[in-house]
Amino acid sequence: MEEDPRTTLEIRISDDEESLIRDAADAIADEIRSNPRLLLCVATGESPRRVYELLARKKEDEPQLFDRIRILKLDEWGGLAMDDPASCEVYIRKLLIEPLGISENRTFGFRSDAEDPDAECDRIREFVLQEGPIDLLILGLGADGHIAMNMPAEWLNAQAHVEPISGLLRAHPMLAQARGEVRYGLTLGMNEIVQARKVFLIAGGRSKREPVQRLIDEGVSSRFPASFLWLCADVTCFSDWEAAVRIE
Repeated sequence: MEEDPRTTLEIRISDDEESLIRDAADAIADEIRSNPRLLLCVATGESPRRVYELLARKKEDEPQLFDRIRILKLDEWGGLAMDDPASCEVYIRKLLIEPLGISENRTFGFRSDAEDPDAECDRIREFVLQEGPIDLLILGLGADGHIAMNMPAEWLNAQAHVEPISGLLRAHPMLAQARGEVRYGLTLGMNEIVQARKVFLIAGGRSKREPVQRLIDEGVSSRFPASFLWLCADVTCFSDWEAAVRIE
């Protein structure tokens, strides 16, 4: 475990990706034990998938562990039906909401089928203002440094917003199973992200080597959105030696 003395961004390096996943799941469970009504904001994608599967196993040993937590979806694919297999809604329901027994009144997030996407962003923005800040935010790390659907750009949106579908988003593996047409993204903005009380960034495997290195070496830039995590109060990056081999 290595920690940069300049900030609270900690790089926690595990021996391999499976150890990384186990360490991250254990750390999330510890946070819930400390704050049973924790507002947990969750990302989708391959990076956190196994973490969520291990969390579901913990319910077998601690049936009441998840009885009070609240879950907020980090983002969503706009234009899909809510039950489209490519939607973030289906992903989160399959991996977290149903296995953990989270009731409907404790689940929140963007509607993929919102008639007015801007109004939908206003709704989520107001929810975060009223119920936040987020207690624990789970993030993956894009190859180009994007977090959630905040893509590299000249400037970044501070609040929940509609994001055009382009670049790596258009090629996202989740969209291969889409029945409908994704027209835009809906995502929390950078201010809502950096105000989270605690962030867990999941970044393991050889494919994450370059973005992890950039996160450590480069300054804060809108061209690498993950660099804004340096502005957060408390960030832990769960990595392994495949991704963090160049870190001294």
